[in-house]
Amino acid sequence: MQKLVKKEYRTPFILVTSLFFLWGFAHAILDVLNKHFQDVMEISRAHSAWVQVMFYLGYFVMAIPAGLFISRHGYRKGVVFGLLLYGLGSLMFIPGEHWMSFNFFLFSLFVIACGLVFLETAANPYMTELGEKETAASRLNLAQSFNGLGCICGPLIGGVLLFSDEKSGVSIPYAVMGVVVLAVALLFSRVRLPEIAHEEEADSAGDVRRGLWSHPLFVFGVVALFCYEIAEISINSFFINYVVEEGWMNARDASIILSFGGLGLFMCGRFAGSWIMRRIPAEKVLLFCAVCTVVTTSLVVLHVGIVSLVALFLGYAFEAIMFPTIFALSLRGLGRHTKRASSYLMMSPIGGAVGPLMMGAVADWSNMSLSFIVPLLSFVVVLAYSWRVNSVISGQAPKRKGSPT
Repeated sequence: MQKLVKKEYRTPFILVTSLFFLWGFAHAILDVLNKHFQDVMEISRAHSAWVQVMFYLGYFVMAIPAGLFISRHGYRKGVVFGLLLYGLGSLMFIPGEHWMSFNFFLFSLFVIACGLVFLETAANPYMTELGEKETAASRLNLAQSFNGLGCICGPLIGGVLLFSDEKSGVSIPYAVMGVVVLAVALLFSRVRLPEIAHEEEADSAGDVRRGLWSHPLFVFGVVALFCYEIAEISINSFFINYVVEEGWMNARDASIILSFGGLGLFMCGRFAGSWIMRRIPAEKVLLFCAVCTVVTTSLVVLHVGIVSLVALFLGYAFEAIMFPTIFALSLRGLGRHTKRASSYLMMSPIGGAVGPLMMGAVADWSNMSLSFIVPLLSFVVVLAYSWRVNSVISGQAPKRKGSPT
């Protein structure tokens, strides 16, 4: 069994892995913020979905500039600049609460997202390069597991503060987060992250000069990640609404259950996925999980009582490995195109803006159960991608004389 991380890269691996926790927290607290604004500002579910829209719009707008910045200045400066934007946007919640302006809160979230896209555009491909290419998906899943830990802490801390009987201001968790992030930015400004030289890989015809968009699995990977983000963010955004509407629990309890139940399973799924992928090819694990998410989400749409609730939680475990696995598989064999390809892949979270709007609109028109048709259709696309990846890789595997290339 191959080593997950090369010996000389262990310290950079540990340092960069800490970043995954920070952006996991920022993502997950949105799910509490969504419901909080519905209650405090008396806005509809479709209106509150603009929390996700503005946040993930930041990814779409800043992804290509982040890729160009990192290609020119390197991974470390990309990380530091991203942390500075993240910290600034978090501290902007302090004046935002003073004015109680929903639009200013949205702008603050946009700034945070612009910072996060720098972090993710740098950290995700960096992780894939810290060892053998065969273990890239496993290594990225392990790092993304700490993203899952941040996802647990976000709704837990946010829910306790915002849904308790003695409600705290929305600026408190963001102010603390801003101070911590700026401290981490100071740390990264003083450490050295080794730059990775990307090796060129020849395609089946021996041509290493292919353009980025001539790699069909990369192109399909961008589409699959976009659809995955629609599914993941839509489910997280309306988890609390769903369980409250079905009468299973109140908003405060739902935020805690989201942390330890849904996102806890999500984190465990990534740890388990990283371990499994060291023994089973990543593309096969992805295919199995894609089938399972289609099944579990279908059960939620069918509205079959407690079975739907159980299926909803199981879906978190099966979807957990999708983002890092699709990301790693889509970068395979891109060589010098890796940094630029990463920036395009990091545009995919715009799906997190589209999904909640569609799901919120369906929920307002019908009910929460039927609105899960939005993530269901998205998981079907991920299933198609995983099927295609398996077909291509298995077709390349034999390497026998006279076999098609």
